[in-house]
Amino acid sequence: MSAVEAKLAGMGLSLPGVVPPLAAYQPAVRSGQYVFTSGQLPMVDGKLPMTGKVGAEVTPEEAKELARTCALNALAAVKSVAGDLDRVARVVKVVGFVASATDFTGQPGVLNGASELLGEVLGDKGVHARSAVGVAVLPLDAPVEVEIQVELTEA
Repeated sequence: MSAVEAKLAGMGLSLPGVVPPLAAYQPAVRSGQYVFTSGQLPMVDGKLPMTGKVGAEVTPEEAKELARTCALNALAAVKSVAGDLDRVARVVKVVGFVASATDFTGQPGVLNGASELLGEVLGDKGVHARSAVGVAVLPLDAPVEVEIQVELTEA
């Protein structure tokens, strides 16, 4: 078990299997020392635990927890192409999308769920640049979607 996965286990979490793509794309690709994930939905055992708009059917607190799940799924996608999460030198960028009710403006707080998980698991390596974007709708009516870009250490 990698040190990152041991840290997850100490938090009561485990790395899920890679979420299969919903269309014609790969969950993650590697280019040189960088891994780029596709947008990760908060899938748990192949299903979305909640659907709808944040600020309407989904509370900001629920959405923050879903963003945490998205980040966990993104780490699984990174591992699928990097082989070992201990090779993560740093998370470079996080981009998050929040399906938002028309008057909801708390997208940064929702995306803190993903950012905080990455920081808890990776420490200083998890500190990153980020965009938090409100959108009208996401695939499968998911409330949140997160993608990450990471730099790997030399093999």
